[in-house]
Formats: sequence, C-alpha cells, structure tokens
Amino acid sequence: MGITPRSPADLADAEALHRLCLAYSRAIDRRDFALLERLYAPGATDRHGEQFEGGVAAFIAFVREALAAYETTVHYVVHTAFAVMGDRAEGEVHKVNYHRTPGPAATETITGSRSLDLCTRAGGEWRFRRREVVIDWVRVRPADPAAWADPAARSPRGVAGPGDPSSGLALLARAFA
Repeated sequence: MGITPRSPADLADAEALHRLCLAYSRAIDRRDFALLERLYAPGATDRHGEQFEGGVAAFIAFVREALAAYETTVHYVVHTAFAVMGDRAEGEVHKVNYHRTPGPAATETITGSRSLDLCTRAGGEWRFRRREVVIDWVRVRPADPAAWADPAARSPRGVAGPGDPSSGLALLARAFA
C-alpha cells in the first residue's frame, strides 16, 4: 500500500472535515450549543455508547446535562482520517478527552476515544450525518488541587462557557459563527 498523491479538492475536503471535528471540540468545551447544533445535518443522529442514541435536539439536551457535572472539559483531536466520495464522507477521528469535576474531592476522567463519522456536504458545507463514539481506554483519578500551584500551571485557567480566555479572540469567534 502506498501513499497516493491527493488533488487540491481532496486536500480541501480533508481540511474542511478536520475543521468540522475541531469545531465540535470547541462547541463541547465552550458549551456553545448553538454551534454544536449547526455542525449536524438535518435529520442527523449521534450515539455515545449506551448513554445516548438519537437526534440532534435530544443529543444537545443530553450533552447539556452530562457536562453540568464537570467544571471543565477538553477534547483534543489527535488525528482524523476521512474517505470522501462526492458529497459523502466516512471518517475515524482519534481523540483524547479530559473531564474534571468541581470541588475539593474533584476527579479527573481521561479517555482515549474515536468518533466514527458519516458526513454530508450540502451548500458547500460539511456536516455530521451520524457520529458514534467508541471508547478505547479510560483513566479516572483524584484531581490534585496542589497542581495549580505549579509554575507550569500558572497561566489563566480554561473554563467552560463564554468566560474562557479564548472568548476575547474576535477573529476566532467569527470563524465559528
């Protein structure tokens, strides 16, 4: 099996699909549910294991409730691989995800997961038609409250929602509008 040169159109599709996955992470971590809704095609579905399977409106309600348990989440897109045929794409998105509960007895849940995606292009925009999360590994541990005193951790802390330091980046906000 060799590496086949890709056309400019293939590269543009790969970049657009990768950006769709990055926008999903931003929507989840910043609790931007309007953005999250825009990432899905009409009639799309999402499946998060046994926890949830259904349409977009129900998925957003599920996500709102699930995220309420965490003071912060971070979803890192490690790499994406998509196969495109016309206005359809299938992909596998590898991610590392971090979830921290609030309080003095805070816990950290770190997972390695993959999203198996079916995407569709309409009006020149790629959207999720179906997402299914597969968990490859999980680690749960007590959060170390003293870790924030470490010199490497003295930058502003990320927070869920519009209070995050990234909310002041006007160009970025417009890119996801």
